Amino acid sequence: MEKILNYINGELVEPVGGSFLDNIEPATGKVYGKIPDSDEKDVENALLAAKSAFEGWAKTSMKERSEILLKISRLIDQNLKSLAEEESRDNGKPIKLAEMVDIPRASSNFHFFATALLHDSSQSHFMEHVPAINYTLRRPIGVVGCISPWNLPLYLFTWKIAPALASGNCVVAKPSEITPFSAFRLSEICIEAGLPKGVLNIVHGLGPKVGSAIVSHSGVKAISFTGGTKTGEAIAREAAPKFKKLSLELGGKNPNIVFADCDFEEALSTTMLSSFSNQGQICLCGPRVFIQKPIYERFRDAMVEKAAKLKIGDPNSQDTRIGALVSEPHMNKVLSYIKLAKEEGGKILAGGNRVNLEGRCEGGYFVEPTIIEGLDHACRTNQEEIFGPVVSLIPFENEEDVIAMANSTEYGLAASIWTQDLSRAHRVGERIQSGIVWINCWLLRDLRTPFGGMKNSGVGREGGFEAMKFFTEQKNICIKY
Repeated sequence: MEKILNYINGELVEPVGGSFLDNIEPATGKVYGKIPDSDEKDVENALLAAKSAFEGWAKTSMKERSEILLKISRLIDQNLKSLAEEESRDNGKPIKLAEMVDIPRASSNFHFFATALLHDSSQSHFMEHVPAINYTLRRPIGVVGCISPWNLPLYLFTWKIAPALASGNCVVAKPSEITPFSAFRLSEICIEAGLPKGVLNIVHGLGPKVGSAIVSHSGVKAISFTGGTKTGEAIAREAAPKFKKLSLELGGKNPNIVFADCDFEEALSTTMLSSFSNQGQICLCGPRVFIQKPIYERFRDAMVEKAAKLKIGDPNSQDTRIGALVSEPHMNKVLSYIKLAKEEGGKILAGGNRVNLEGRCEGGYFVEPTIIEGLDHACRTNQEEIFGPVVSLIPFENEEDVIAMANSTEYGLAASIWTQDLSRAHRVGERIQSGIVWINCWLLRDLRTPFGGMKNSGVGREGGFEAMKFFTEQKNICIKY
C-alpha cells in the first residue's frame, strides 16, 4: 500500500490532521495507496516555508538556479521507466504513452526553463528631447500557487512549476488528488537535486480544502491553474478582488476540420490520435470532426474501421492503445454523454459501451472508442466538454459553413485544419476562434510559443517567455541625464 506524503520546507511530512484519502488504480478499480487529506493548516505551513525561502531563492544567481533545475530534468530522465509505470498506474493511460510523451515532456519543461532563464533581457527606450532613458526590469512576484489537473499529471504539473522556479519565485503547488503519485516522486527528485528547502512545496488533498486555501491566501500573489471552466470561474471570483495575477487554462471543445483536398491518410491517422489519445482526456483533443462532404463517407468509414482495431486493455501492456478512464465518476459522466447523444438523435457508428476486461483489470474503468454521426452542431453533445474517447462527425459544404459551426461553442482552445491549399489554411486559420491552430498536424508543440485559449477556454498564456513574464512583475526605471 503506497503512502504519499506532503513536501513542505524540504521534508516529506504527513498532513497535520493525520487523515488520508484512498488512491484508486483506474485499470483495476482497487485502492492501492493513500493520499494526504490536507487542509488549510498544511497550506499555511507551506506558505510560511515558501515565504521564508523566497528572499534567498530570488537572490540565487541565474546560473545556480539553472543548474538545480537542469539536475531535476536529468533525474526525471534517469527515472523515466519507473515514473512512466507509476503514471500509468495512477492515471490509467497506456504505459507506452507515458514513456513517449508524459515523462519526457516533464523533463523537457524543466530543461527548457532552466536554459530560458539564462537568456533574460530587458528593454530600454531612449527619449531624444529630454534627454532620458527608460529601462525595464522584471522581478519575481514572491510566493505563487500552481494547481494542475489529472489528465497529464507530471507533464502539466512541471509546465507550471518550472517557469515559476526559474523566474525566482517560491511555489505552493497542488496536484490533482486523483493522480498524485508522480508529484510525490517529483518531491523526492527535488530533494535529491538539492533544491533549497521551502522553494517548492507540494500539498496533496481535495480542491475545496487545499486548492481553495491556496487561492484565497493573502500570501499567494499569483495563481496558475489548469482544469475545468467552472472551477476557473470560482478561482477568478475569489482571486480578482485580491488583485492576484491569474493564468487559467480551462476547457475546450476543439474542432478538427478536414477539407476534401487534404492528405487523406495523414489526416486520417492523425485524427485518430487527436480523437482517442489518452482516452480523449487531453484538453487539446478534437471531439468535433468536421469533414467536407465529397470525402465524408470515405473518411467516416475509415475512422470506424480503425477504431475497431484499437486495442483496449491493461495499461501495462505495450500494445494497449486505449487504457482506462481516470475514475469511476468520470467514466459514468462519459457514458451519460453517449446516452445523451442517442437521445439527441445521434447514431453510434463505433463503440458506445463500457468494456469489462478479464483478469487483473476486470474492475477497471474502460470505455470503447466511440464515433457518433447525425447530430446537429448546436446540440449539447457537440457543445459541452465530454473529455473522453467520444467524437462526433459532422459533414460540411464550404469554408463559411464550417467556420460558423467550429466557432459556435463557448470554448476556443485549439483547432486542427487539414488542407493542401495554402491560401485556405491561412484564411481559415485566421478566422477560427482558438488560441492554437494546427495546420496539417496536431499536438506539435514548440515550447517557445504561447499556449492558451480564447473565450471560456481561459485567461493568459503559458509557454516560452510568456510564462516567465507571468511569474514576474514589470518595473520601468526612468533616468533623466
